[in-house]
Amino acid sequence: MERVFSKVRNLDAYPKINEDFYSRTLSGGVITVVSSIAMFLLFFSELGIYLHTTTETKLVVDTSRGEKLHINFDITFPAVSCTLLSLDAMDISGEQHLDIRHDIIKKRIDSTGHVIEERKEGIGGPQIEKPLQRHGGRLEHNETYCGSCFGAEATDDECCNSCEEVREAYRRKGWGMTNPDLIDQCKREGFAQKIKDEEGEGCNIYGSLEVNKVAGNFHFIKSFHQSSIHIPDLLAFQEDSYNISHKINKLAFGSYYPGIVNPLDGVHWFQVSPNGMYQYFIKVVPTIYTNIRGYTIQSNQFSVTEHYKTPEVGRRSLPGVFFFYDLSPIKVTFTETHISFLHFMTNVCAIVGGIFTVAGIVDSFVYHGHKALRKKMEIGKLG
Repeated sequence: MERVFSKVRNLDAYPKINEDFYSRTLSGGVITVVSSIAMFLLFFSELGIYLHTTTETKLVVDTSRGEKLHINFDITFPAVSCTLLSLDAMDISGEQHLDIRHDIIKKRIDSTGHVIEERKEGIGGPQIEKPLQRHGGRLEHNETYCGSCFGAEATDDECCNSCEEVREAYRRKGWGMTNPDLIDQCKREGFAQKIKDEEGEGCNIYGSLEVNKVAGNFHFIKSFHQSSIHIPDLLAFQEDSYNISHKINKLAFGSYYPGIVNPLDGVHWFQVSPNGMYQYFIKVVPTIYTNIRGYTIQSNQFSVTEHYKTPEVGRRSLPGVFFFYDLSPIKVTFTETHISFLHFMTNVCAIVGGIFTVAGIVDSFVYHGHKALRKKMEIGKLG
């Protein structure tokens, strides 16, 4: 065993020198203190880099199919009442949704911006599955009222028992409801008076949309439509002015992830001329964000350009705020990573060894230089 220990001892690459041969100097002490401070500073700097996550970015072709695009928005119209404000969406596949109500909330606001009332929009009025009363007939014993849709019925048994149901039937036909006072249900509910009561008010509308992942648009316009050209009925209410001034509090295509920048958040546009069309042309870039724990967020980034189209003289314009979006074929992936522990240890060893070696060279240079100077001084005295 002693023989084995002796062979191992002969492999020692760090032979020890007797302390009697050590010579400690002031310059060596100063160099040791300075090098130790530098060593600690560089060590903690490297430790911070090891603990801090970095984000790797890659560009790949988007091969996903059949997905949906989620749009979250919060927009304030200071000069359009909530009753007159409509949200529509359509895409190049031909799918069209008029006056969207699902997952949409409207807040009536006064001229100072204070909330008057919060109104959650539904999907529509309740439908009577098996009406007992035919249109235009009289109610018999135990029969239920079934209001007329004024020519917009899809079937003979369809009922419109409220002004909202009549409006919904008209929307399905693509018709414009120009005079609510001629509709019994609207007259009974005081729909026209309701619009007059909200005159001078604004509306904050927020919520979310789920649309097909294809190019399309969604827009905020007046809630009365006409025929297949689908334009607001400017003759019914507020025909002289339709102010589309607006502030985009939030607009995002997908979920939030760290570092995302939505360029339209906080954008405010004030209308100069009435009945214009404000357009946003948006390029949506699919994005996948994976954090350090492996949790993945499917989202989107986007860039945008803006354009205001003034109403053409002699032609009926389409006032409103339009968001036209298109999808990029390139997907961006962000992945959070940090350097490996072995890489961290390699850098620490390089810091310690490098500073120790450099400090030794500097100390040797100072020591031998000082020694040579003393020797010259002694020779000069002897001379």
